[in-house]
Amino acid sequence: MAGSGRGPGEELLSFQAFQSRSPLGARYGARDSWQRDFRRLRGITYLDHAGATLFADSLLKGFMDDLRENIYGNPHSQNISSKLTYDTIEHVRYRILQHFNTTAEDYTVIFTSGSTAALKLVAETFPWIPEGAKEPSSRFCYLTDSHTSVVGMRGITAMMNVLSVPVQPKDMLLLEKNKEPAKEQNCTTPHLFCYPAQSNFSGTKYPLSWIRKIKSRELCPGRIPGKWFVLLDAAAFVSTSPLDLTVHTADFVAISFYKIFGFPTGLGALLVNNEIAPFLRKIYFGGGTAAAYLAGEDFYSPRQSVAERFEDGTVSFLDIIALKHGFDALERLTGGMENIKQHTFALAHYTYTVLSTLKYTNGAPVVYIYSDTDFSNPDVQGPIINFNVLDENGDIIGYSQVDKMASLYNIHVRTGCFCNTGACQQHLGISNEDIKRNLQAGHMCGDDIDIIDGRPTGSVRISFGYMSTFEDAQNFLKFIIATQLSKADMKFPFQPTPTKTVTESEESPMQNDQTSCHNADVLSMKTIIADSGPWNNSSAMLKTTRWQPPETELERTRAAVSEQAVPVHSSSNKPIIVTNICLYPIKSCSAFEVTQWPVGNQGLLYDRNWMLVNQNGVCITQKQEPRLCLIHPSIDLKQKIMVIKTEGMDPIAIPLEENLEKETQICQSKVCAHRVQTYDCGERIADWFSEFLGRQCHLIRQSSDFKGNATQKHVKGQAPSATLSLSLVNEAQYLLINTASILYLKEQIIARLEEPLETEQMIQRFRANIVINTVEPFEEEEWAEISIGALHFQVVGLCNRCQIICIDQKSGERNKEFLQSLSNARGRKTHFGIYLMNQSSCSSSSYILSVGSPVFPMLKESTKIQCPPSNEEKASG
Repeated sequence: MAGSGRGPGEELLSFQAFQSRSPLGARYGARDSWQRDFRRLRGITYLDHAGATLFADSLLKGFMDDLRENIYGNPHSQNISSKLTYDTIEHVRYRILQHFNTTAEDYTVIFTSGSTAALKLVAETFPWIPEGAKEPSSRFCYLTDSHTSVVGMRGITAMMNVLSVPVQPKDMLLLEKNKEPAKEQNCTTPHLFCYPAQSNFSGTKYPLSWIRKIKSRELCPGRIPGKWFVLLDAAAFVSTSPLDLTVHTADFVAISFYKIFGFPTGLGALLVNNEIAPFLRKIYFGGGTAAAYLAGEDFYSPRQSVAERFEDGTVSFLDIIALKHGFDALERLTGGMENIKQHTFALAHYTYTVLSTLKYTNGAPVVYIYSDTDFSNPDVQGPIINFNVLDENGDIIGYSQVDKMASLYNIHVRTGCFCNTGACQQHLGISNEDIKRNLQAGHMCGDDIDIIDGRPTGSVRISFGYMSTFEDAQNFLKFIIATQLSKADMKFPFQPTPTKTVTESEESPMQNDQTSCHNADVLSMKTIIADSGPWNNSSAMLKTTRWQPPETELERTRAAVSEQAVPVHSSSNKPIIVTNICLYPIKSCSAFEVTQWPVGNQGLLYDRNWMLVNQNGVCITQKQEPRLCLIHPSIDLKQKIMVIKTEGMDPIAIPLEENLEKETQICQSKVCAHRVQTYDCGERIADWFSEFLGRQCHLIRQSSDFKGNATQKHVKGQAPSATLSLSLVNEAQYLLINTASILYLKEQIIARLEEPLETEQMIQRFRANIVINTVEPFEEEEWAEISIGALHFQVVGLCNRCQIICIDQKSGERNKEFLQSLSNARGRKTHFGIYLMNQSSCSSSSYILSVGSPVFPMLKESTKIQCPPSNEEKASG
């Protein structure tokens, strides 16, 4: 806009630009009332609606008011409350059919636990003709761009001796173009073709006209003659698009309601065309499905109602009743699915247009978008954008790194392959052999191993819902610009051999013929997104108690170091020593720094033995509560207590000795997928923490007699150590960082912040147990094992950092710059520090770890360090 003073980038991110770039017919329909229904989204950009959309507050209120005002009994009974339940469920069935513009004369609604259960039900009951029968056998045909739950149906069909035939999308489109009908029109063998109305990977909408063409034999999947039936996986499609079953008369339609309303979860439906329903074969019968049966004789007669015949047991009737309020809220807030379709597509089209124009100063694109369309038509493209971020050289930045950076901006995205391996292979050029090799390399669906041998294992997906706004699209684009286009070019001076990680990409990912860049203005700019407002918490000084072991024990410990050992160094005669030792008695709370400390069988004695959990028993960390760093626990070994202090609260003490009385509440929790058994430290302690944090929470402690969390990781090429136990840590017993590495990173951050930064503050952010100082930064990543005094450790991996390093451990204030600078300095990775496990042959609860102890590392591929043969190094602490 002339005279506005805006740069070209700001102009492109303006609401006026959004409106001007909206395609013909697309309508942006954000309403002021949404702010009341989605107040919990303030400060959050939620872009995973294809994974799960969000429920409106008014939906929940209407549902809870309904439950408070009515009594709903088991619908299988005949009393008044049960009759009310039954009638309400039937009303909801009619409401569902109305939503899809059909009636009970044509379709039956069978409630399931979700779309997956609906798909499984079809596979189990379809009238298959197996191989070897007198008549031609059936085929199960599915589009390769399908959810795992569709592909998984072939396991059931295989048990029934029915062949499965995967079909590529391009083959179906080519078949439709060539219009080759089946040659044997008189064949009546039943076949089933399943495809998604909308790809959950790319948002591509496959033609609903396929339904009519396949059923009329105008289109024959795989050129296999017979009578074809169509199963439509509509879970992704119906979340933002209308489906008219009067026009598109699929035989089966699978849906999940949380994709539409956000609540309830765990409830879906199979819509069955009444013409096929009588031919379905059901073997198992559960409660409520039988008209009559005998327990002592093989006699069973099903109910006549199709729904009742297939809904085994008592349906989730309260969740079904919630659907009524979901439909009410959806209609009231949006005016219907057509409005949702246009609204979400307008946002996706704008985001795609801007995203595809972003370029580095050298002309290289910032992202590579995986799409089969140009986002010009909402009838062929849903509100999903799938992409990978590229660096200036065209190499892919791993999706897990993008996800971490997005979390700094409170942006919620989805990463991986999205339970759609077929589409992932198609768009990313991953071969079948690649999938198998990646599995052997340790990569599984849903993990954060994003690059293997320079090639991506997945991508990033954003998706819009009806409550998404222009600001959501704008925030996401600002995030991409801030993290990619505002960076100064930095190079890492020392590139180590990775430990238990993957290599950077060496080749450009551009393998498909289609391009993500279309005719539009190129955006290349430097935009700095301001950090969120600082916390208003005053700093709390860390007071440490420095425990000292008996002098004679200390001397014996130091004397145990071999006189012939020489510390490894790269370019100086300066020995490597331990400079700091910290333990964190309460997980995610402040450090307790010591000069010397006893070692237990799980690491430093009492390190992360306690943690805070919310009312659901889920661990609370600084990611959710940055103010945890203002809580300062200290251990007094003589008095056998832990004292907890924070500003504005009276100190509170907890005994170190376990007191498992009869009334003590024992519970099991998970820490980074490891199962741990804990016990509650009591209401007095819970009240103290709840008052300080302003939310309900409990302090729990790990039970010392529970060994179920034992684990051990090992580095490829090295023999694994014996199984060792962990405390409430995330990955390993110890975390070690190097001051030289800290100083290198500090220089990068100071250059970007243009303000001084204390080294001690930097060290605290990385929350290590052991701090050392070498000459070269990151040379610790070359080590396979180390010896510190009489203790011997195996290096089991690099520490992959999260947003906690962005939190000032003295004030609780956040600054996104720290993780961004780390990512930039480490070649778009966020590794910093190494994990250590105490080698079993040397582990003992009476060893001492001391500041000033020399560190003897052993480089990778070298001979193992041997434990000192003497027992004189043991100490009593």
